[in-house]
Amino acid sequence: MRQRVGQQRGLVFTPVAHEHAREFAEMGQLMDDMEYLADYVQADLLDGVANPDTGRPGMTGDLVLRALIVKQMNGYSYEQLAFHLADSSTYRSFCRIGFADVVPSAKTLQRNIKKLRPETLEEINRRLMGLAVAEGVEDGAKMRGDCTVTASNIHHPVDSSLLDDCVRVLTRLLHRVKELVHIGFTDHTRRVHRRAIAIANAKRQKHRIPFYKEMIKLTEKTVRAAERAAAKLECQPPSDPMAALRAKSLVAELRHYLEPAVRVIDQTRRRVLEQETVPAVEKVVSIFEPHTDIIRKDNRDTYYGHKVYLSSGASGLVTDCVVLDGNPCDSTLVAAAITRHEEIFGQLPEQVAFDGGFASRSNLEAAKERGVTDVVFAKGRGLQVSEMAKSSWIYRCLRNFRAGIEAGISWLKRTFGLDRCTWRSLASFKAYVWSSVIAANLLILARHRLA
Repeated sequence: MRQRVGQQRGLVFTPVAHEHAREFAEMGQLMDDMEYLADYVQADLLDGVANPDTGRPGMTGDLVLRALIVKQMNGYSYEQLAFHLADSSTYRSFCRIGFADVVPSAKTLQRNIKKLRPETLEEINRRLMGLAVAEGVEDGAKMRGDCTVTASNIHHPVDSSLLDDCVRVLTRLLHRVKELVHIGFTDHTRRVHRRAIAIANAKRQKHRIPFYKEMIKLTEKTVRAAERAAAKLECQPPSDPMAALRAKSLVAELRHYLEPAVRVIDQTRRRVLEQETVPAVEKVVSIFEPHTDIIRKDNRDTYYGHKVYLSSGASGLVTDCVVLDGNPCDSTLVAAAITRHEEIFGQLPEQVAFDGGFASRSNLEAAKERGVTDVVFAKGRGLQVSEMAKSSWIYRCLRNFRAGIEAGISWLKRTFGLDRCTWRSLASFKAYVWSSVIAANLLILARHRLA
């Protein structure tokens, strides 16, 4: 049975006299004032549970949310999080873990935190914005927006390394299948890995071609063996119920990795052997994180992850966040950003400021028609200052105001892990980004209260 928020808590530690501890104490008080935030998390934890009133006591929504904040503020792994929750009186006090309470293990923390949906965390952030308005920290009158890239947790994508990943993962699954049913296959893992090393050390492309041909041939053999194994498990499942359940899971895993493996073989043949330019939307950059986008920035740097749009106000709070699909042009994001701002604050911003990449006459006219007084882009791109703002002084002020979001993004990346997402799957990627934003906003609100 999962404990309910509001249940009597045991004795907790008294926070120590340190600035970091005072900030956590204020954040804890802030979350106590908004106890309903834990209800959103509790709903995610109970999703799919047939009878939540039976079974062992589980982590409450309040504890899961507080543990997530501690994790994101410090960049802890789940093992480190479990240790510091057990070791630190400040973190135990913040998470409301009493003297006699059992600290959740790393696996328990991971299992519960990963249940949080990005939609839940987005709603929590909107509630925080409501609190910021109520306390006079933010009024929503000014908005600035910019985009950044959060990287997926993958190695640099090279065709040879992708082929190596395919063979390694499929072979590992084939060995598991062999424990259930008799299948015949050859383990090419070491041979393929040696060819990948040879490709990495080759000085010229013509020296790499023979190694690539052999790698493609060996990967195709492994793929055919995996297809036969999946078909056999489907046609001849084990009679033992537990073994049959395991076989069903193995078939799902094999099918999951077979599709990107076939695509990797195709793109390697096209790119390396046929010297064809493969469009970015058709490329596979990871078999583990297939949702990863290829983001080309300023025709200079290439990133592998997702483009993230962030909005901020005069308080420095991140008022909104959107994980974008693909690499859309910045100029296509202005209208949606203003609409979402209106949904969050119940009013349109009076002044908005964006980077030069967002600039276009259609965006300027659309924002003005909706009632935004000043619409400033850092680079006019053909637009006159008099068209964007009432005066050149207001233009300079808003242009300087926009520059502040660059520092905010840098702070999110350095302190709250927004530079690289360590969680798997697209839904978890979005939840990770939102958790970083919520942790940052809670700290800003706590510092405003302490000021």
